[in-house]
This record gives sequence, structure tokens and C-alpha cells, in this order.
Amino acid sequence: MSKTNMASGDRLAMTQQAVGLFAQYMQSSTLNGLLTGAMPKNESQVEKTLRKQTSTEMPIVRVQDLGKHKGDEVSFYLMNPVGGYPIMGSNYAEGRGLGMSMVEDKLRVNQARFPIDAGNVMTEHRSPFSYRKLARPVADRLMRDYCDQSILVHMAGARGYHNNIEWRIPLETDPKFKEIMVNPVKAPSKNRHFMVKGGGLVPFKDNSGVVDIASTDVFGLDAVDSAKTLLDEMPLPPPPVKCEGDASADDSPLRVWLVSPAQYNAFAAHKDFRSFQAAAFNRASNAKSHPLFKGDVGLWNGFIIRKMPRPIRFYAGNPIKYCASHILETESSATVPADFASGNFAIDRSIILGGQALAEALAASGQSGIPFFWSEKELDHGDKFEILVGAIRGVSKIRFNIDRGDEGQQITDHGIIVVDSVVKVPSNG
Repeated sequence: MSKTNMASGDRLAMTQQAVGLFAQYMQSSTLNGLLTGAMPKNESQVEKTLRKQTSTEMPIVRVQDLGKHKGDEVSFYLMNPVGGYPIMGSNYAEGRGLGMSMVEDKLRVNQARFPIDAGNVMTEHRSPFSYRKLARPVADRLMRDYCDQSILVHMAGARGYHNNIEWRIPLETDPKFKEIMVNPVKAPSKNRHFMVKGGGLVPFKDNSGVVDIASTDVFGLDAVDSAKTLLDEMPLPPPPVKCEGDASADDSPLRVWLVSPAQYNAFAAHKDFRSFQAAAFNRASNAKSHPLFKGDVGLWNGFIIRKMPRPIRFYAGNPIKYCASHILETESSATVPADFASGNFAIDRSIILGGQALAEALAASGQSGIPFFWSEKELDHGDKFEILVGAIRGVSKIRFNIDRGDEGQQITDHGIIVVDSVVKVPSNG
């Protein structure tokens, strides 16, 4: 009598492994897992389940369209704000309805794969380690890093020039950059790009092609307070973030502020930093212990200030792209002051996130029927081994041409504001 057995190449086995990886990716404590809401559980929520879309009240909106033969492009829409005044008393109202309009943005998906050489038969004999077993977590880590970093670069609107072995996204000057990013990386829209100046926040500005910023313009508590005032008075600011289970979301709205490690350390030097950490911990207790409030994080003046895993950094002489017009996406460039080099200063970009800041689309792979997949293959008549992890996905920040009333139509990064400030960096970068 035959025993129940599942061979390593069995199609069902591969699908089960892919489901496991997909679940791990969705639930991880990485940026993607922290900033994305849950899929709707009620199938009657037609507007969300049409493409299995996650909550629009979190920074990342994930559209999971698993259907095959649907092409490589996903569209998403925004209803323009409707302005106007009421018609009072018995004044004639019929035929004077306020108009509505929709605007569209879209993104593409592409396949990304990480193959890992797992050695050969003699490697397994000679080594005290099993490279075949080690290859899988290595591939998993590479894919997670790629997904997180692609999200970070799109949100920032720049790759920056910090670079080491931990980056899965090459510098923008690399010929592979555009293909690896899948969708165009767009510099911040003019109405969403600010920098620290004299402790407060001002719109991004250049002076004869050089960023108009000084080495003393560092991130701190004054910048946070200035940002709060800015958002309170800004027309159509990024919508507040609402974590699942956060009982205080309506009474005390929040936005997420991702800062570089250097910016975070400057913020952490404040004498009241421990109270900011305690405020985040207390908010977590009212939000079903959502992981967004845990770790390297502080809560102050309506912002969850959280350390990002990699800095988006510009060194002396590096160009920073920006939009000089409210109505055009044409990008200009200004360089970091050259004299920053002598003092080891650089510019780091922080990111304020509201709801619907970035869209991530996931498509079905032909191998597993879901976005993530594993493959293990023997080569050279079974002598050599190779492990591969893959995904079919694409991300892009959500940008619309929004009607801002008296200010007219403006190209707007819907849920993102970026703030540049100066940091002191080690001499080796």
C-alpha cells in the first residue's frame, strides 16, 4: 500500500508555500505591514471588494486583483471635492445642483524575482550547514526588503544617495532603476514639498540652483509644531490615518511621520522624549495594540513619529528634484550646498503620511495563482540547487489634479507631504 507523500516539485506543495509567504508578507512588521489596513471582511462592501481593496483610511491602499489575463495596469479614482453654498429659504433650487467630477490615476505591475544559488551535492557534504535550508530565509529577506524599499522610494519621491549592501533599489543613475521601480518615481508635488527653515516649515526653495537651506536647519520639536499648524490651515490636507481598532481615531486624528534614523535621534534628544514614547504606548492600548504605535516611535501633536528603516539622503553636491509649478509635473533640480561636505552635513527627507498615500497592486502569478511564489529547482542532473522567490506587484504614490477652490486645479500628492532637513552624518556616509 502506498504512503501519502508530496514530492518537492509537486504543484500543490508550491502553492501552499506561496500562500505561506504571502500571508507572512501581509502580516509582517515591515513598513508594508504597518501602513496597510486589513482586507474588508464583509463581502457586501461592494466598493471595496470589487478588486479586494484594503482600507482607504491607511497610508497604503492595496488592490489585490487575482484574476489572470487582466493586463498589467490597475486604475484608481478620486472624487474631486465639491464646494458651494446652501440655497436658503424659498429660493429656487431645481437645476442648480453642484457638479461632481472624478479623476483617475493608474499604476502597472511587473514580476520581480530573487534566485539564490544553494550550492551542490558536494557543498552539502563538505559544509556543516545546509545551504538548501539557508537559501529560503535569505530569499525571503531579500524580497521583503525590496517591497519595503520600493514603497519608501515612491513615497519619498526620490531614491536619495545613501547606498550600501542593504539596499535592494539601485541609485537613480543606475540603468536598472526604472525597471526595478516598475512605475515612475515622481518628485513631490509643489504643494506637498517643504523643508525646515529656522526651526519651522517653509515651502521647498532653491537659490540660483542651490537648495536654500543652512546646516542649522535640523528636524526638531519646533518643526513638528509648525507642521501641525500647516496641516490645520492647509486646504485639503492628507486625510488622517485610522488604524483598525483605534477608539480615539475620530476624537484625536493622527498622521504618520516617517523620519530617518538621524532625524529620529535628533528628535529623541528632546528632554520630553520619554513622555512622547509613553503617549504612543497609551494610544496603542486604545487601538488594540496596533504595531504602528510600538517600537522606535513617539506621539506628539497629532503625529506618530516613527523611524524609517533606510534614510532618503542627499549629500553635498547631489541634486534634489522638485516641482516648480502647481499645475505641471515638470521636474526641476537644485543641488545640496557644496560647503556641507566640510562639516559632514547632508539633507534627509522625512515623509508625513495620511490615508490613501500610496497604492500597491498585486496580481496573480501563473505558477501559484497568487502574487507571491516559490520555486526550487535541481540543475545539472540533480547536482546543483537553486531557490527562487518571486512576486508580481507594483506601487505608486496616489496623485491627482485636484480642484482646490480659489486656488484652482493643482497637481497634488493626495496623502503625502515630504519635509527635508539637515543632518550630521559620519564621514564615511
